[in-house]
Amino acid sequence: MADDKSKTGQQDRDRVAGGQDYEVQHLAKETGVTLEQALQLIRAYGNDREKLMKAAKGLANNKPSPRSSRL
Repeated sequence: MADDKSKTGQQDRDRVAGGQDYEVQHLAKETGVTLEQALQLIRAYGNDREKLMKAAKGLANNKPSPRSSRL
């Protein structure tokens, strides 16, 4: 079922529609995780935006930092 963009109350903002590509992309971009990681988080935590944001930010913060190349 498609997301009804005309119904945008607080309840809609509290959830992430995992079946909507733009919502998954927004979650990934906002938190710095990949699209695949965002989908995995939705499968693991459900569609509660607050839980997803917390889990995704924790995941993004644990990414290994790129090695600096010194010559």
